[in-house]
Amino acid sequence: MSEAKSHQQINELESLTEQEAFKLAEVLKQKLADQETPSSDQTSIERMVAGLGDQRGALRLTFAQSLGNVGEAAIPYLCDAMKNNPNVIIRRASAKTLNLIGSKKALPNLVEAFRTDSDPVVQGSSAGAMATIGEPAIDHLLQILVEPSCTAFQVGLINLALSFIGSKAPDAFDKATQSDNVEIRIAAITVLAEQIQSQTNKSAKNTLIKAFSDQASEVRAEAATMAGKTLEPEEACNHLCKMLKDESDQVRKNTSLALMKMEAKDAIGKIQDAIKAEKDEQVKSVMKVAVNVLKKS
Repeated sequence: MSEAKSHQQINELESLTEQEAFKLAEVLKQKLADQETPSSDQTSIERMVAGLGDQRGALRLTFAQSLGNVGEAAIPYLCDAMKNNPNVIIRRASAKTLNLIGSKKALPNLVEAFRTDSDPVVQGSSAGAMATIGEPAIDHLLQILVEPSCTAFQVGLINLALSFIGSKAPDAFDKATQSDNVEIRIAAITVLAEQIQSQTNKSAKNTLIKAFSDQASEVRAEAATMAGKTLEPEEACNHLCKMLKDESDQVRKNTSLALMKMEAKDAIGKIQDAIKAEKDEQVKSVMKVAVNVLKKS
């Protein structure tokens, strides 16, 4: 895209009236129907990007699909609009259109928009586009995850994106499970649990069980919780029973709940022994509940 035009000039020159937007959308709709790629010259792309700001959802969809068909030639214009356009509708639609294209060329701009745009839809759409790009986005997402400025909302979006990537690239998180950062290891464990449920990663069970002995108690606690959701008693009961003596209160608590959820009846005796030795009253209460539920199951 030419740097000669300022963002304000582009906004002024390429804004469309309702009638102009309608006429352009009709032409583009016909091209879509005929499976023709729209013109990819600068003026044509800028007019389609301007059309993303139309209040009519059906027209915005036509412009987005048309830009998606243009493909990588539209990426610089969409990235510029996503980051700089004052119209939040255009920023949102630009991020969604980049999702349609799914090119890693847009990744740095998607990361920036996810970090800096305060609009939740822009954040969600940019996270979705990163998920579509897949494995190249993993390190970027994990890096944002551990930043102090990362909000709870962003954490949720990152976890969704990582889960989506994990379903398409099962082995992509092996490196993350060995990260020096505790939060990254926890995020990787969550993805592993989903891979176990979807049976997309043959080594996921073993990797999750290895996390039972992680040096960080937060990781061990999360691993116990995920095991309760995804593993069978015969796969993890013996390992979990050892964790009933863990130095961390939270790990012992999560382990008791995990054994309860997986209906590990063979663990009743081990939990009862742990109750006798348990000094934390809250953990002891959880253990007693686990025993009662297992006896009834």
